[in-house]
Amino acid sequence: MIDGICAERLWVCEAMRRIQADFNRSADTHLIKVDLPAFQEQTLYLKDESIHPSGSLKHRLARSLYLYGLCNGRIGPDTVIVESSSGSTAVSEAYFAKILGLRFIAVVPRGTAQSKLDQIRFYGGETRAVEAADIYREAERTAEELGGYYMDQFTFAERATDWRGNNNIAESLFAQLQLEEHSLPEWVVMSAGTGGTSATIGRYIRYRGDLSAKTRLCVADPENSVFYDHFVSRDPALRIATRSRIEGIGRPRVEASFQPQVIDRMMQVADAASIATIHWLEGILGRKCGGSTGTNVWACLHLMAEMREAGRTGSVVTLICDGGERYLDTYYDDAWLQAQGLDISAPLAWVKRLTT
Repeated sequence: MIDGICAERLWVCEAMRRIQADFNRSADTHLIKVDLPAFQEQTLYLKDESIHPSGSLKHRLARSLYLYGLCNGRIGPDTVIVESSSGSTAVSEAYFAKILGLRFIAVVPRGTAQSKLDQIRFYGGETRAVEAADIYREAERTAEELGGYYMDQFTFAERATDWRGNNNIAESLFAQLQLEEHSLPEWVVMSAGTGGTSATIGRYIRYRGDLSAKTRLCVADPENSVFYDHFVSRDPALRIATRSRIEGIGRPRVEASFQPQVIDRMMQVADAASIATIHWLEGILGRKCGGSTGTNVWACLHLMAEMREAGRTGSVVTLICDGGERYLDTYYDDAWLQAQGLDISAPLAWVKRLTT
């Protein structure tokens, strides 16, 4: 006869098997070389994280957070999973909750893209919309009320991922660059939501001695985010009342997973510039990307322009964080842009002049 403890252990073993099986079914994401006529000696690479089964970079994070919760004894067969998220993390966590047969509730900011809410529900998840500043508190309250587990990506992202390897984003990225002309990039560019991905990349660069002498990490930060100011001041108490329009990145407070010590440089990117860049990028790639990709690529282009001016050859690498289909009613909608007071014509013209 199997007692309760043994039954739960068996369930956890099965849960781990299901998560690892999903990983085993998934090929690595593609690394795209972008040919830009104006940059003959500087190469841009985009690692396409949008092709994960749940559609974004957050698939890796969600997998790590579930494994972290399971291995720490926080998730069992009847655990209600709760997360605070602007969308993509919640989509990915709902995906894994469905695999494990668990109830999932996402506490999202009001105004989250409807397509993301639809995807959360597609995987069987539930959503509760509150004001952006209240998502943390409401997620904690919901988990406590239901006896559930608050995943808390903003605290645990940087510790749930093994930054030394185990097919994390950094290890995968640099392995794919090995046969390229500039296999050790000058810059890796990443925007920050939780700060977990930038922490993983920054730590991995320092862990790999051959990288630490050559490669630097630049974090691009959108409007309405405290990360850039925190990087400059190191003040952990910084707060703002406004919400980032670039979903998935930029935060109103300094998140515990954000590690400024492993970042070499930060760059502020206007929202109009982020959105203009994805409109330009559609003509380069033949498909749409999400707003955070625009933030990343805008920073990349500035760094490449600096390299070109200084006569330095080399590569710059960043991520396609998710696809643009989630944002057809926002970043790709002229009426939405007008309502937001965003004119992308000037930054779009700048990008076109720079790259042709």
